[in-house]
Amino acid sequence: MAQLPKEKNATKPRTKRVVFSVRAEPGSVVGVSGDFNNWAPEGKPMSDKMGDGLFKTTVNLAPGVYEYKFVINGTWCVDPECKEWVQNSLGTLNSVLRVE
Repeated sequence: MAQLPKEKNATKPRTKRVVFSVRAEPGSVVGVSGDFNNWAPEGKPMSDKMGDGLFKTTVNLAPGVYEYKFVINGTWCVDPECKEWVQNSLGTLNSVLRVE
């Protein structure tokens, strides 16, 4: 699930820190990929620091609308916690993130 942290002051930064998280089997290789990193097949690596299967990573993104998927052990997966999905050109779904 992608989450935006609460702003601390009134000045808006050029980018926002977005935390992506997803559950997978401990020991999995997990990344997040989307139009923000040219759909890199390996994605941006995510780590499971507690060893409990909750993988996380942080990406700084400018305001806009982004499509993304998780890559878990080589399998592309939508974000099960995301409420907005769109169909892509391959006929599958992409998760949608709106950064304000």
